[in-house]
Amino acid sequence: MTLTTLDWLFIAGFFILSLVIGLLVSRKAGKDSAEFFLSGRNMPWWLLGVSMVATTFSADTPNLVTDIVRKNGVSGNWVWWAFLLTGMLTVFVYARLWRRSGVLTDLEFYELRYSGKAAAFLRGFRALYLGVFFNVMVMAAVCLAAIKIGSVMLGLSGIQSLVIASVITVAYSTLGGLRGIIYTDFFQFGMAMIGTIWAAYIVVNLPEVGGLSNLLAHENVSGKLNLLPDFNDKNTFFSLMVIPLAVQWWAAYYPGAEPGGGGYIAQRMLAAKDEKNAMGATLFFNVAHYALRPWPWILIALASLIVFPDHAALQAAFPNVPTNVINDDLAYPAMLTFLPAGLVGLVLASLIGAFMSTISTHLNWGSSYIANDFYKRFINAEATNAQIINVGRISTVILMILAAALALLADNALQLFNVLLQVGAGTGLLFILRWFWWRINAYSEISAMIISFLVALGLLVYSKLGYPPLESATQLMLGVGITTIGWLAVTFMTPPTDQDKLKKFYTLTKPASAGWKPVLTASFSDTPILDDELKAIEGNVGQLPLEILGMFVGCFTVYGALFATGYWIYGETTFALISTAIAIIGSFILFSIWGRLKQVI
Repeated sequence: MTLTTLDWLFIAGFFILSLVIGLLVSRKAGKDSAEFFLSGRNMPWWLLGVSMVATTFSADTPNLVTDIVRKNGVSGNWVWWAFLLTGMLTVFVYARLWRRSGVLTDLEFYELRYSGKAAAFLRGFRALYLGVFFNVMVMAAVCLAAIKIGSVMLGLSGIQSLVIASVITVAYSTLGGLRGIIYTDFFQFGMAMIGTIWAAYIVVNLPEVGGLSNLLAHENVSGKLNLLPDFNDKNTFFSLMVIPLAVQWWAAYYPGAEPGGGGYIAQRMLAAKDEKNAMGATLFFNVAHYALRPWPWILIALASLIVFPDHAALQAAFPNVPTNVINDDLAYPAMLTFLPAGLVGLVLASLIGAFMSTISTHLNWGSSYIANDFYKRFINAEATNAQIINVGRISTVILMILAAALALLADNALQLFNVLLQVGAGTGLLFILRWFWWRINAYSEISAMIISFLVALGLLVYSKLGYPPLESATQLMLGVGITTIGWLAVTFMTPPTDQDKLKKFYTLTKPASAGWKPVLTASFSDTPILDDELKAIEGNVGQLPLEILGMFVGCFTVYGALFATGYWIYGETTFALISTAIAIIGSFILFSIWGRLKQVI
């Protein structure tokens, strides 16, 4: 497609503004490692919340949603909607715990919580395992989306798309650190939402689609509209909803939706002014991520079923796109080619912004692991702030190159999403319990990591040997079951963490005390914990039952808002009113719980 001068002005202006922000904060970002990786630990909730949302609004996200809707209908989105439970658990339980820990990265947690060489090994290995392997996988999915957008909308090769999109991203990420990323995220997210909503309106009203009424009634679309899977189709209902809601949300590790918080979500919570702002940022993120954003993407995905009903239609419309790139996720950028001049530039700029916000966060997050948790901890313990920051900046460039290379080999976003879910299957329960159960040790985490990886590898080999393929839900359940049994067995077969380390961890983070009774009643260096000390600790622990209640009320509230939006769009007034009422009532209850929780922060 041909871009006008106005389109190019939108895109050029966006690139320039992003780079300017990085330059403006570069001097402050280079002050020390806490400033570069955590923006000085003084960020407000609203700015951090928007940054979290911007990061998860990646260029590959609408492609992924389109892939899901075209294959499994709107209800297929439960594969990621179920992660709201994880998000709300983080809001009400883990946000305060992370902020109290005071660590620079979430990997420092390992040597705060565990003791001995096993804890040190775990921290160093996870720095590379998560910072490089997992991180590169996620960034590759984002880069793959950039390749598809560039090939469809600009006629660029994969290498050309990645070079253009990544150079500015790497530049402001290395210059401005987390502060530059957060500031850039703020205006990137605003532009992205304006562009996405406007694009959905234009696409739905294309002559080929015929407006909302015709879209919803079209034979290619009508069977894809249900918000819940067909209860009569047990296999579909089980795999799309039961497994995600009953198992996946707590059992699987996925960047951005880690059980117990972690990754760049933990990084944002650690960058907050205080516990209150950490909670507020995470709550804002979950509301915006699950209730505000999905529907424009869903509408464009549904419209694509009319214009490009199958892969053959996509291939015929874009004959220059390589065959291996043709998949359902290509339908999203394909629909954007129908946008008018001016809006094309705005939408392209918003997609570039989505790409940059996600990639920049992952680059800063991954480089923080490499610089702080590997280089400083194991290579150069006496490293100065300048050396740590330089290692972080070099790591940023290397991570970008690795992600781009992997993206050129991948086929579709859903493929990478499923791989990441499977590799992390079974580790989630451990991440939830390690704050509340003293018996978990470093060997528990090491075994969980190894077993989940071996199970994922075994399932991959199984499929390559020509055996009948297993359903994704079956593979997930196998991974969860084997890994969970494995790490629990290892936990009881290995010695617990040093008692003094456990006491210090509990005193610092103050989790609920039920799973820590043996520690709290034990003797430390032949001196029992004084009664007044124990009372002081438990008095600041919080109210876990109230926190869990807040989690579930938050989930019902956000799901109510999500469903209400959908039913209003569908014109189903009764269900829309019921869902709206649930969202409103839930909001009142949620604010009441929030007020009571703030008293114990």
